[in-house]
Amino acid sequence: MIVYNDTVILDDSIEQEWLEWMKTVHIPAIMATGCFSSYRILNIIDSPNEGVTYCVQYNADNQESFNNYFNQHLFRFQNLHQERFAERFVMFNTLMKTVD
Repeated sequence: MIVYNDTVILDDSIEQEWLEWMKTVHIPAIMATGCFSSYRILNIIDSPNEGVTYCVQYNADNQESFNNYFNQHLFRFQNLHQERFAERFVMFNTLMKTVD
């Protein structure tokens, strides 16, 4: 399984707005692409960063599914996130593979 992880460090002032938007708009739209089979949202409780830190992990059944997301959808979703919350977050991505 391929795990695509978005780590997002937010200004405290937008945490609830961001979380609601992610749950009701952004994540459902990403899941509707069919590239991922599941997801989860995690709150990092011991983050050394200022603000609030979340990880959103999307699970793809194989590399081909993730590649489809990357090539067809990723930049559009990143742009939507940037437009909505510009200058109020820092994000980095990690791509991982589960070990059997």
